[in-house]
Amino acid sequence: MEKRKTEKSDLENKRTLFLEIGFVLALAVVFVSMEWKSYDKVEYTVADRQVEDIPEEIIPITEQKLKPPPPPPQQVTIINVVEDDVVVEDEIELDVDMDDNTEMEEYVPVAQEEEKAVEEQQIFLVVEEMPSYPGGEQEMYRFISQNIEYPRMAKESGISGRVFVTFVVEKDGSVTDVKVLRGIGGGCDEEAIRVIKSMPKWKAGKQRGKAVRVQYRMPIKFTLQ
Repeated sequence: MEKRKTEKSDLENKRTLFLEIGFVLALAVVFVSMEWKSYDKVEYTVADRQVEDIPEEIIPITEQKLKPPPPPPQQVTIINVVEDDVVVEDEIELDVDMDDNTEMEEYVPVAQEEEKAVEEQQIFLVVEEMPSYPGGEQEMYRFISQNIEYPRMAKESGISGRVFVTFVVEKDGSVTDVKVLRGIGGGCDEEAIRVIKSMPKWKAGKQRGKAVRVQYRMPIKFTLQ
């Protein structure tokens, strides 16, 4: 049997190619249809604008004028001119009779007097010669032990310990300005102050050979037996 078709006109050998192209086109159409988005059409109406023509109120600018303060009064200095021929009646007469035996009083400047007053009121903590109790420290502690009374409140509460007191030994040896630096309560602080105030006069402290005021500190021990 003779062939009627030529090899160029025979499409059987291109069937596979056309089939692949068809699949590609179909997939492209499906993909585009899935990705396609549609929106509802919304119509907007533009409202008419009405501009109100309100006249702007113009506020006048007021300026407050302040009067300048009056100038200060001028001080007029009156100068009394004294002529040369005027006799001065207020004469000062000095009647001083001095000879070799006349004694002159020592002049003490005011500044030195103030320094002496400040030095007398000054309280020293450490001096060349510290104040001492008559008889020494043993006699001092003996005096405290013989005159101190254990407070009843401290006994009942079981309070014991040391009370630190401070006081000033004056120039004459008297004890003043007794205070408690650290107390224990229960009436012990008040008893320590009472005993210190009842002490006899001390031997005053000295600085540069002069008696001065010296601050002294002392612990007083309260022990329950």
